[in-house]
Amino acid sequence: MIDLHSHILPGIDDGAPNLACALEMARTAVAQGTNIMVCTPHIYPGLYMNSAASIELARQSLQRSLDAAGIRLQLVTGADVHLVPEVHEGLQSGRIPTVNGSRYLLLEPSHHVAPPQFEESVFALMAAGYVPIITHPERLVWIEVHYEKFVSLVHRGAWMQLTAGALLGKFGKRARYWSERMLDEGLVHVVASDAHSTGMRNPGMADAREALVRRQGEAAANQLLLERPAAVLLDTPAHEVQPVPALLEGSAPAPASPWRRLLKRLGG
Repeated sequence: MIDLHSHILPGIDDGAPNLACALEMARTAVAQGTNIMVCTPHIYPGLYMNSAASIELARQSLQRSLDAAGIRLQLVTGADVHLVPEVHEGLQSGRIPTVNGSRYLLLEPSHHVAPPQFEESVFALMAAGYVPIITHPERLVWIEVHYEKFVSLVHRGAWMQLTAGALLGKFGKRARYWSERMLDEGLVHVVASDAHSTGMRNPGMADAREALVRRQGEAAANQLLLERPAAVLLDTPAHEVQPVPALLEGSAPAPASPWRRLLKRLGG
């Protein structure tokens, strides 16, 4: 599996507080079948002042520690980017990283209040050539009132990413309901851990994979946890990636497996 969203880098946001915790998170991820993890600390002006350069330095340091400990997990640079007016400038200047230098970025809206001009802000990023991946929409307080906006965004080309723990009820019945509804309506592109610790929000994804297989089938689970995440890391144009079920009618045949291409590039 490929985990596109994890706060594993120690000491730079509200994720792993220290190296020992980060190493234990990595061991959990590997034990549950994750091969590649994207390090996505928050970038939130005034609170988490991370940048592409500082995140990359932290990633390199943790990768060296993983290698020294014999933990076979490959780390990739990214960020959990809060939707603020400075996002576009930060991306253009290189201060804000996309996922592995691709056209894809993790975009986190405000949790408690619908951002003004939410759809317009996302469309502006898409018009600039990016593919926003909206993180944990199922956990946003305002999803009930604005659900149609998420449906519209998917049909216009934005991606949706659910949190693995939400599917298992770790964030309560409400988040589980919205995650299952979005899955059943074919609106979800990726499922990731959004891990922050070794506790309840750990990077284990095996149980979520089993839940996805039961609800969606093996092929759909592989798309959510492996194929589309691999396409992101390879910077595959979105129109060449297997569409979500809500967009499947009239689509072209499924492309060759991005996961196989990624393995070949990595020498696996």
